[in-house]
Amino acid sequence: MVIPPILDNKHTSMPSVFAPSVLLRESRRQKGLDTVSVPPVCILDPDGDVVRQLRQTGMAKPFAGWPCYHTELETFGLGGLRVGIVGRVVGASFAVLVAEELFASGCQLLVSLTSAGQITPAGQPPYFVVI
Repeated sequence: MVIPPILDNKHTSMPSVFAPSVLLRESRRQKGLDTVSVPPVCILDPDGDVVRQLRQTGMAKPFAGWPCYHTELETFGLGGLRVGIVGRVVGASFAVLVAEELFASGCQLLVSLTSAGQITPAGQPPYFVVI
């Protein structure tokens, strides 16, 4: 069996060099950012509606130390805590990447919010369903 050149001399059993901590380290280096921890509680807002509302009301503030090239981390007060939120994290693989970057940056609890239709009536909206 002939192996194509693109697959020759590959070490598929080795760990990936694209670990979240490495991506963040290089991004910080390129952007000249110090390593700072994100809030311990963060939210993914795929629709971006919550982030948009927080910005419009002046409640959200940009988190200057967030090194990700593709997203912006905002923070806001919630129940006496400073909480991080990232909007428009759409798609499973992208959400996993951002989640891994958040955890590598100090996040301890990550909640993903999204809108959905009602399958079975559970009361008069609005209400939240936690899965």
